[in-house]
Amino acid sequence: MSLDLASAPPTPPPDAENGSWLACIECGETHAPFDAIRYRCDDCDGLLEVRYADLPTFEDFSGRGVWRYADALPLEAGVTISEGDTPLYRAPRLESDIGVETLRIKHEGMNPTGSFKDRGMTVGVAVARELGVDRLACASTGNTSAALAAYGSRAGVETLVLLPAGKVAAGKVAQASLHGARILEVDGNFDACLDVVQSLAAGGEAYLLNSLNPFRLEGQKTIGLEILEGFRADDGAHPDRIVLPVGNAGNTAALYKAFRELVQAGALAVDEVPKLTGVQAAGAAPMVEAVENGADAVRRWDDVETRATAIRIGNPVNAPKALPGIRETGGTAVAVADEEITTAQRDLASEGIGVEPASAASVAGLRKLRADGVVGADERVACLTTGHLLKDPDAAAAAGRDPEPVSAAVDDVLAHLESTE
Repeated sequence: MSLDLASAPPTPPPDAENGSWLACIECGETHAPFDAIRYRCDDCDGLLEVRYADLPTFEDFSGRGVWRYADALPLEAGVTISEGDTPLYRAPRLESDIGVETLRIKHEGMNPTGSFKDRGMTVGVAVARELGVDRLACASTGNTSAALAAYGSRAGVETLVLLPAGKVAAGKVAQASLHGARILEVDGNFDACLDVVQSLAAGGEAYLLNSLNPFRLEGQKTIGLEILEGFRADDGAHPDRIVLPVGNAGNTAALYKAFRELVQAGALAVDEVPKLTGVQAAGAAPMVEAVENGADAVRRWDDVETRATAIRIGNPVNAPKALPGIRETGGTAVAVADEEITTAQRDLASEGIGVEPASAASVAGLRKLRADGVVGADERVACLTTGHLLKDPDAAAAAGRDPEPVSAAVDDVLAHLESTE
């Protein structure tokens, strides 16, 4: 099935319900959205996408948050904790230092649980409730577990999360724990956790809410809609490029789907679609490898390591959706060293924008691509930052300044300040 930007609007199949259905991106087979639990195509095991008979334009959106885009989602309402409406910050010093015409930072860390995952969970958990499941599950590097635990708790459904032992930031584990999830620490990396969760889901033991689930990506595509609307309101134009961290590649796939649907609805011209540009840590960069080699599929990296724990993933399951998104929009992918990520984290903090390491990868990648001449000085750019700095307080402390001991006397404080200037 074509994932081209210029593909025609979809034709509803006989099994469409309320104007939506699931379609396989590989063989084109369609399925009713809520008659059974599906994560992949029954016929060829390909990834599924939600499709719609009526595609909305910007004029159809009203209200606040993720659910202002209900006309572009599979349900009219979800299990909500007021997610979405995240800031699109200006960063004037970074804009000047990197050397682009416009730079905006879309800070998804300002969602209720501190990451973009809330957008997917408000839709995914609502679909789970529609399907009548009694247990939710995910594999996680941390943010997914926190979001699923919060939204599962909100819906009153049991939640199970599998985490790679010793590899998840304490702030994220604490969130999942407090929201009541059962936490299983697995002797293996994220990809091993996902293998187990997929097996549990296949056996009917739980409803999988990783980004393999096509409904979760529907919530995440609202990031792209908000970025476009924010630029339209701010600058009267669309961004030329969106730079985003890549772990499982769900956001890359989701934003591309949002833009394809706007093009199909006549709300966006093909030449107005931003270039999707993915950034990975050098120690976990299978998508970058595929883009650089012109490959149609990603090679699984069994050994991955980076301090950017949220993107420490060696087998991005959404690559079949994300690779066409990068290529069709004229984007690219780049790997950055951990040291470059930490520098970008400090740069963002100097603008008052606090993010966890994986989030800062987008700015590190933009800086590298600008230095290499891939990104032009005349470009309008949005960098997506995906999680709040308090998600990983240890990394924030390591990147920041050390406390300075001083006695409790004004003269000693002044003397210390003078001696260390």
